[in-house]
Amino acid sequence: MKIKHSLAAFIFASSTFLSISSSAPVAAEPHPESTSFESYVEQLKQQALTKGFSAELVEQSFANVVYHKRAVKADNNQPENVETLETYLPKRVSDWKVNKARDMLKKHKTELTKIGKQFGVQPRFIVSLWALESNFGKITGNFSVVSALATMAYDGRRESFFKSQLFDALTILEQGHIALADMKGSWAGAMGHNQFMPSSFLAYAADGDGDGKKDIWNNTSDVFASIANYLNKVGWNSEITWARQVKLPEDFDYKLAIPQNTGGRKPWLKQWGLTEMKLSGWQAAGVRKFNGNDLPQVDITAALVFPDGEEGRAYLAYDNYKSLMHWNLSYYFVTSVGHLADRIKFDQ
Repeated sequence: MKIKHSLAAFIFASSTFLSISSSAPVAAEPHPESTSFESYVEQLKQQALTKGFSAELVEQSFANVVYHKRAVKADNNQPENVETLETYLPKRVSDWKVNKARDMLKKHKTELTKIGKQFGVQPRFIVSLWALESNFGKITGNFSVVSALATMAYDGRRESFFKSQLFDALTILEQGHIALADMKGSWAGAMGHNQFMPSSFLAYAADGDGDGKKDIWNNTSDVFASIANYLNKVGWNSEITWARQVKLPEDFDYKLAIPQNTGGRKPWLKQWGLTEMKLSGWQAAGVRKFNGNDLPQVDITAALVFPDGEEGRAYLAYDNYKSLMHWNLSYYFVTSVGHLADRIKFDQ
């Protein structure tokens, strides 16, 4: 299904609050004053040619590249970690968004059901990610992706990463999925309704309607298929949910849980492997449903997480939680996705 919408200012909120990847900011390595942005762009063009991109594509892609001061400012002034789930969730998963998500789930039920079965992902999670990444495609960013990525690479704080993303963006253009003029995104280069970086697009974008293109900017079929394909490829299991909030005994041994700050995805996954156990094990450790009832007698494993630390909410996280953390390494983002998906759930 083709859709049209006006591009609004992008709010890069999904990964800025309490990400567990808590390493110190990377110090910027600005280019010498003698290296202008224009000269840097010429270097990028030469590198693109060396990588095998055609001269025509390179010239067209960089013809109108501009330096975006707003992108650099946004990168340097991301929100501080001052939220808690009690303040974050009501804003991110507001009643109007829940109602809108329910409406979208019903409106696109046939398409979502088909894609959900194809990729093995419950439609409510597809809609939840769609809602939280771009407000159902209403807030996707109006920066030229090529300009934004060139700007961020020139800025120098994460030059290697953004240069790689820039060349991936050229590959997307080369493959013909989107016209250069329509390749818009966030200040950081995240694109479309699902806010994929170019590398994620190349790895996970899917053609939902069989037209030969993967258009996550204008085509809901491709948006839904791309979200579902991403989750499928990172291990999603449609037979289980994401997590459940639980109640702990007064004498609970907090060493059984994953530490709040592990320093990155690999150490976080290592902690998951060290601490996960079957629900029967958590039951024996005194963990109960949030209402105080016993945990389900189901033969599945889970790990315990504390998005706000030991004094805040506790969640038993199932394997799908890991898939959502692959999408965005942020306890808050994952909790908002799961919370919204739970609130819009109905018999599908």
